[in-house]
Amino acid sequence: MHDFLETTVRVRYAETDQMGYVYYGNFFVWFEVGRVELLRQMGFAYKEMEQHDDSYIIVAEASCRYLRPALYDDLLRIRTRITEARRRTLRFAYEIRNHSTGALLATGETTHVICDRNGRPKTLPAKYRKLFAVAHRAAAPAHSQT
Repeated sequence: MHDFLETTVRVRYAETDQMGYVYYGNFFVWFEVGRVELLRQMGFAYKEMEQHDDSYIIVAEASCRYLRPALYDDLLRIRTRITEARRRTLRFAYEIRNHSTGALLATGETTHVICDRNGRPKTLPAKYRKLFAVAHRAAAPAHSQT
């Protein structure tokens, strides 16, 4: 797996304000798009975790640093990676870039707690822990040895 998984979205008119700038909350929606596509790339759909394994990835913390505006009809590249994978928590990092120019528009991070359908924390099933651990190791920066 590469450092980041990339997917694209086009800014819709409904996602902008009167001046044509993207409303800030939409960046969190795009983080979710990136996260779901990352899981799909890892070989499973998030829906499967919920339906078959009673495992939900609940957002416990979210942040976004806005650097440049996104505008109506821009094609955006959402870059997503796993930065931490533990037994009961996951952390994802995001970049949103203008697809045409490559300009970095925003960076963000979300931390998630694994819960059952009643909202009680639980250990992520082993089959997912293994996949997340592999993805996390693949995304971790290489350290040089001297």
